[in-house]
Amino acid sequence: MELMFWWLIPPALLLAAVALWRAFRPDPQANARRRPVANADRLTALPEYQAALRRHRRWLAVAALAAGTLLVSAVAAAARPAELTTVRPEQRNRDIMLCLDSSGSMSSADSAVVEVFGMLAKEFDGERIGLTIFDSSAMQAFPLTDDYEYVQEQLKAAKAAFDGDPGSAGFLDGTWSGRGSSLIGDGLASCVNAFPDSGGAGATTTSETDGTGGAGAATQRSRSVVLATDNYLSGDPIFTLEQAGALAQERGVRVYALNPGDFDYGPGPGQPGARLRATAEASGGAYYPLDTPDAVADIVRRVQSTEAAAMQGAPRTVVSDLPDVPLTVALLSGLVLAGASWRLRP
Repeated sequence: MELMFWWLIPPALLLAAVALWRAFRPDPQANARRRPVANADRLTALPEYQAALRRHRRWLAVAALAAGTLLVSAVAAAARPAELTTVRPEQRNRDIMLCLDSSGSMSSADSAVVEVFGMLAKEFDGERIGLTIFDSSAMQAFPLTDDYEYVQEQLKAAKAAFDGDPGSAGFLDGTWSGRGSSLIGDGLASCVNAFPDSGGAGATTTSETDGTGGAGAATQRSRSVVLATDNYLSGDPIFTLEQAGALAQERGVRVYALNPGDFDYGPGPGQPGARLRATAEASGGAYYPLDTPDAVADIVRRVQSTEAAAMQGAPRTVVSDLPDVPLTVALLSGLVLAGASWRLRP
């Protein structure tokens, strides 16, 4: 146990010492205030007087002890006793990049897609989640993280932007820097490249530190992209959808596609929905219309089925306050002091 505000103790001890000195120092004017009383020894010799004096002195001692205990416990509580422990939280070896098409054709569906993303994030525990938004260019809204409170805050900001809330449009800055619109292949390629160590084939292993500064054994990580798009291309991308899908396969990234426009273009093999399905399934992922009731549960099940092992995260210092004992002692001593003061009343 440690005291976070230990510097409060020296001034408290100094004040206590001054108070004791003032309480017990001789008072030169005490005799001047006294008045002699004849035959007082007859009164003080009475057994009842002696018994009352002993009771008074006992309660004085109880009051003094309670006051001292109250002072010590109050100072101890104010110094904030706490326990410092170092923990290494468990992390799952899965990375999930949420990839969202923010083009005009998706404007009526993006808010609903972000809600689906929020439901997905609530279902994961220990996985790292990131968000990339794209139109003519891609912008990483937030990198891979296991801080789920932060993830939900950012998804709420994204939903506010897609709902058109005042002052929220800046969330989409950086998605209109290129030529054209809705460059699906470039967006998917940007999401695939957002994973760490994704620079070459077979880059599905990352080196985790062992907490001492050195690198531990390489640990295989599962990588998944949840791509929300209607696959309605309007421009000249660097990567076609099929090329981006091939890049995902090369990097060992599974693509799970959510299509809010699944029924807009027909079922033909050259239609946007059919091409999106083929790309997702070729990567080992899956394809869902946005309104599929079990889409979230199925994506979570498929992603979690890729887990190889759990890992220890970076060491973190946890501060646990321990005010229970000093505050309890202060409460009890305060009650005793109040009772003793009542018994000592004139």
